[in-house]
Amino acid sequence: MRWDAEEKRRRILAAARRAFAEKGEDVTVARIARSAGVSVATVYRRFPTRDRLITDAYGDQWNDCAAMHAEALSDPDPARALRELIRTLCAYQLQDRGFTRAYVEAVVTGRGLDHERQETERVIARLLRQAQAMGTVRADLTVADFRLLIAAHHGVVLAAGPDAVTASQRYLALMLRTLQP
Repeated sequence: MRWDAEEKRRRILAAARRAFAEKGEDVTVARIARSAGVSVATVYRRFPTRDRLITDAYGDQWNDCAAMHAEALSDPDPARALRELIRTLCAYQLQDRGFTRAYVEAVVTGRGLDHERQETERVIARLLRQAQAMGTVRADLTVADFRLLIAAHHGVVLAAGPDAVTASQRYLALMLRTLQP
């Protein structure tokens, strides 16, 4: 890619991250294009679908999630790995609200960030099956329960405003207790 094309791509991704953080993923491509100083056609040439734009805008965050998944799957204690995965996802919700808004919306609706969402659910399902077989987490937990827990945490963070960290810690402590058999 030529340097000027790469620079436009970087500006589009930066504008998309800012817009998503402020307004969520429903922001128009036209707004992102204006903010990046490019045409709508330029955005669509580089990112033919909204999912592609969202995925690329959050590429660094997704790489962190992929590393987190690999670490969780290598833990010999699947219940501990689930707890750490939840702690890390909740910490991410406090640090990067734009990405987590996109991620939580995708998880709750089952649309968007398809690869990322499906990969996370695959990892959670595997750890959950292993932990249930060992009797270290509740037998009735499902991946859908984890979707609800993460979505609820997102709501707690948004509702708590300046007290988000304290509210997050309290909710996380309660949430982790629900995993116990």
